[in-house]
Amino acid sequence: MKGALSLLPRLKLPTPSLRVVKVVSADAVQSLPAVLLGTLLNILDGISYGMIIFPASGVFSNLGGIGVSMFFLSAIISQLVYSAGGSGFAGANGSMMIEVVPFFHILANSIAADIGEDRPHEVLATTIVAFALSSVLTGLTFFLLGALRLGALIGFFPRHILVGCIGGVGVFLVITGFTVSTRMPDDDFDLTLSTFKFIFLNAHNLGLWVPSFGLAALLRVVTHKYDHQLIFPMYFLTIPIIFYIVVAAAHLDLGTLRREGWLFDMGTSREPWYQFYKLFDFKATRWDALWATLPTQFALLFFNILHPPLNVPALAVSLNHDVDTDKELVSHGYSNLLAGALGTVPNYLVYVNTVLFYRVGGTTRVSGFLLAGATAVLLFIGTGPIAFIPVMVVGALIFVLGFDLVKEALWDTRHRVSRMEYVTIASIMICMTVWDFVIGVLFGIVVSCIFFVVQSSQRRSIRSLHSGETVMSTVRRPGAHRAYIREVSKQTTILRLQGFLFFGTITYVEETIRTLVEVPAWQRNPMRFLLLDLSLVAGVDMSAAEAFVRIQRLLAAKRVVLVFCGFSMESTIGKSLHNVGLLDMEGVELFSTFNDALEWTENIYLRAWFDSQKTEPRSVVLSGRQDLTPFQESVSGTPRKSLIVDAGWRTIARDHSPPIADVGDTEEPYRTLVKAFSSYGPVDRQQFSALVPYLERVSLPAGAILWLQGDDPDGLYIVESGVLRATYRFNEHTPPTEESMVPGTLAGELSALSGLSRNATCVVERPAVLWKLCVDKLRRLESERPQLAREFTQLVLKAAKLDYDILLSALATRQ
Repeated sequence: MKGALSLLPRLKLPTPSLRVVKVVSADAVQSLPAVLLGTLLNILDGISYGMIIFPASGVFSNLGGIGVSMFFLSAIISQLVYSAGGSGFAGANGSMMIEVVPFFHILANSIAADIGEDRPHEVLATTIVAFALSSVLTGLTFFLLGALRLGALIGFFPRHILVGCIGGVGVFLVITGFTVSTRMPDDDFDLTLSTFKFIFLNAHNLGLWVPSFGLAALLRVVTHKYDHQLIFPMYFLTIPIIFYIVVAAAHLDLGTLRREGWLFDMGTSREPWYQFYKLFDFKATRWDALWATLPTQFALLFFNILHPPLNVPALAVSLNHDVDTDKELVSHGYSNLLAGALGTVPNYLVYVNTVLFYRVGGTTRVSGFLLAGATAVLLFIGTGPIAFIPVMVVGALIFVLGFDLVKEALWDTRHRVSRMEYVTIASIMICMTVWDFVIGVLFGIVVSCIFFVVQSSQRRSIRSLHSGETVMSTVRRPGAHRAYIREVSKQTTILRLQGFLFFGTITYVEETIRTLVEVPAWQRNPMRFLLLDLSLVAGVDMSAAEAFVRIQRLLAAKRVVLVFCGFSMESTIGKSLHNVGLLDMEGVELFSTFNDALEWTENIYLRAWFDSQKTEPRSVVLSGRQDLTPFQESVSGTPRKSLIVDAGWRTIARDHSPPIADVGDTEEPYRTLVKAFSSYGPVDRQQFSALVPYLERVSLPAGAILWLQGDDPDGLYIVESGVLRATYRFNEHTPPTEESMVPGTLAGELSALSGLSRNATCVVERPAVLWKLCVDKLRRLESERPQLAREFTQLVLKAAKLDYDILLSALATRQ
């Protein structure tokens, strides 16, 4: 007995289940208003869209009830998939894709035309298979897009094309509103005088569509002044009540009203909901006619896949709820594949219904399952009650939705899109209305491509154009050399390009370059180098690459070297230019960075001067590429050669440094001091000989690190031979900036004078001999020889200012 009693606590296991039941029950009670609203919306959408899934004429007459059943079945399937966890929105509402209706009409009418209406069984069998095939194709595409995480790519599709297609659907719905209200076969509707007379001049037909049109217009006036989610469903629930009050008061006969078009004549109203499965007959299906519908199927598919990637992010913003778009696409794939397998039409997550569902408390998955159950009850009831729904209710619904879509396309976008985009939207709507929906979609794509080419060609691909005298490399050089380079670099023209270079944009680039080598511009400033910076270019197509080949041939005739920079041979741009043989042509050079290209041209200018004087002091160090043959061939032109010689005599030859014979080849560090400071003032040997005891000679191999960025300063250095390279890293989001120091220049001077930490990392690029003035000896110099220290500091600051002006200029031009 005690053992039995000891087991009693273990018998409380069902308690968690009871808690779950209580939670579910509470959620169900709280969800009842949302479920009621969602059910009403499904009824309205099912009647308005389900009734028009099939054309209303020929072999498709009296199939409105079957269309409603297919609508409800597709809505139930999508609702169950989303509520079972397929969607990240707990209260997601699924429904049939209403935008497919125009394409379904095209499919049905084309199949009927191919097979012939004298074979109704084959037509219906092929049509119903085509509808199911559209669901399978849509589901497979959604699933692949989500599984491969490509959902974001759909968002790059031009929005205005989709808006134009939506506007075309709106026009189709307005036309359908007329045809449904007047019982006019939709395939008989065309933009002719007879159609105008049938709709507007026939008194009976006028009386049928005017109430629907007026009710739709009145609803939009009411909702414009009052914004409440219950106005829409309550409005359409009130219409049939008033209708039957009038019928009862006037003692009108329902049969007569049905014959005259006020009520639906449901020839199959007593058939069960699964009646449409009887239409499936694969033996009677004409596969050749089905194959002929593939262009329309792909247009329908293209239109379908654009909606969820746009609706899902918009819904996430409206509900302040983060979701994974790719997961939503996978769930769309499952729901549509299942819909296709069960023989019904495509479906998707409905933005408007979901927002309204959330606002009235449908925020749980329980509410979603309840909505699926309520919709299933509607499905099992069957389509018989539709025979008692006034036609004006459905007509008003269709008119309202048509008005909304047309307004969204034409009115809401009038100040949000460019003129060309607005023309595209209107053109797509006109093309869809006058010709065909598939043609309208293709027309929109073609027009957008044309407008894109026109707009892109109007945008200039030349970001900037300037001569080399305004931009110098970050290599620190003796002042006289820099003055010389600034003079002769007038022969360097720099073009910085941007964007994507294709046949629409390269024309302007080619025309600009041609003007640079024409006689007037050439006489004012003959070129040696044309430097093209492609660091901001996204890509180069074949037309642009071949244009560069023509440009190179034009430049070669003028003995101008074409210098590319900003990309590598392995990049897409490098491969594009290499494929046309441009980078293998003589007179074409390639550098990875803009600064390397400038440094190379400057080195060649310096070599050209010293070659002309048959001497080359050790201060001219050609860091970078050494292949000077193309340039040496190009400098033979007299005007350009004269400019080099004249600039050299005005700068390097007039340097303040003493004659080489007076300096002596072995007298250091005086020789190095002359190279470094003679451009900024006289360097007297007797006065600066007192500086020698404070300097320390340092010899370093390549790869040695002088200091790291952030280190405390240990002194300043004067380069006697070799090359140093400093690397500046300003932040982690921008690429580093490099600066070279050649013989006759300074390194680390500002940190040493200010006492602040190093702002760069400096390494020895080529074996170097340096003269170091350490911080302690600098302070001792200031104490023991203040006059010499002051003059020396002034020279250092003059050199440093020019160095950093050039560095900042290089940083600015890189932006």
